[in-house]
Amino acid sequence: MIITTLQNILYYCLFKYFGMYKNSLIVGIGLFFSSVFTLSAQEIVPAAHRVQEYIPLLQNKSIGVVANHTSLIEDTHIVDSLLNMNVDIKYIFSPEHGFRGNEDAGKLILNSTDSITGLPVISLYGKQKKPAGNYFEHIDFMLFDLQDVGVRFYTYISTLHYVMEACAENDTPLILLDRPNPNGYYIDGPVLDTAYRSFVGLHPIPVVYGLTIGELAFMINGEGWINEKCDLKVIECDEYTHRDLYDLPVPPSPNLPNMQAVYLYPSLAFFEGTVMSVGRGTRFPFQVYGHPKYNEKDFYFVPLPTKGASNPKYNGQKCYGHNLNDLIQLGRGTHGIKPEYLKDAYLKTQTDKFFNSFFKLLAGTTKLQQQIEDGESAEQIKSSWHRGLNDFNELRKKYLLYEDFDRQGLKNE
Repeated sequence: MIITTLQNILYYCLFKYFGMYKNSLIVGIGLFFSSVFTLSAQEIVPAAHRVQEYIPLLQNKSIGVVANHTSLIEDTHIVDSLLNMNVDIKYIFSPEHGFRGNEDAGKLILNSTDSITGLPVISLYGKQKKPAGNYFEHIDFMLFDLQDVGVRFYTYISTLHYVMEACAENDTPLILLDRPNPNGYYIDGPVLDTAYRSFVGLHPIPVVYGLTIGELAFMINGEGWINEKCDLKVIECDEYTHRDLYDLPVPPSPNLPNMQAVYLYPSLAFFEGTVMSVGRGTRFPFQVYGHPKYNEKDFYFVPLPTKGASNPKYNGQKCYGHNLNDLIQLGRGTHGIKPEYLKDAYLKTQTDKFFNSFFKLLAGTTKLQQQIEDGESAEQIKSSWHRGLNDFNELRKKYLLYEDFDRQGLKNE
């Protein structure tokens, strides 16, 4: 990180003291030294940190920025960094959880004004989830920088879809700053049946799809999943492969507070479509599951209002269940979705109706619920995903920007 920091300091100094692109010689010097620093770097570098790759594209342009609290260049928000480099930002567009990343899951968010920069913040998780056409009258480019977690029902990729669609409809180029996928080292789960498209699943991809958000953007374009092709440029990460385990520098949303939660999320988020709690309102969301009427009493938790979970399920009630926190060692990842958690909860929770209508949208199919109800084993359930996963993996290879995970084990295990 030291090398990347030096690179950004150099850029900042050049822009602050000599003016943005007033002297092409200064820019050339900056790019030269920046490339020298980059050649020496060995750590994974998100695209946002590689300012020399995209700042020249923004010269004398007005832009909109899709961003939230994860949109950092080192420890500085990308909006602040761009403003310091005299980039003309007209609007900030924010996804679920808001620009500062502290709103409840599912809470509709209103437009606002950022108290620090004074810029208008346009919510893409309010009355409309696609940027309206009138915003594009004032911008030349859209810049997109969000930290995804590589799971289909995590809604930042649905925001990406609608931003791409709006950019295409309004003839506005999109520059996407890619970030590593913390669950990018495998694929797993049922492939979505498009009959069950929703904001928690727009594309016929598996639950864990093994692509960075930049690679997925190329797939959305290439497979015609939006009406018109988006004029898309992806700035790549440096030193990243799909064999890497990448620890997120900041929590991507309030209820994914650590890497254990990020790794368990693909398995436990299914419980959001059931009577079970996944620990929202506790210190360990998405690391436990439980219910007041779960049969075994060895472990329990009590949900209470917290930041990002102002009214948690079973507020103030004892929820008995399982603590999975110790099963995932920080930095080691997990190896696939665990249907056995669903099976265990279904069999041991005394309730008349275990599933709700949201479950089929999370699963992207009605088959998984039927398999649980019919008593199929975890092995049978996972084997039923194999054909779809194999077909998707062949499609996936067309859009890879980074060395793949197949044939070799994980790095940093």
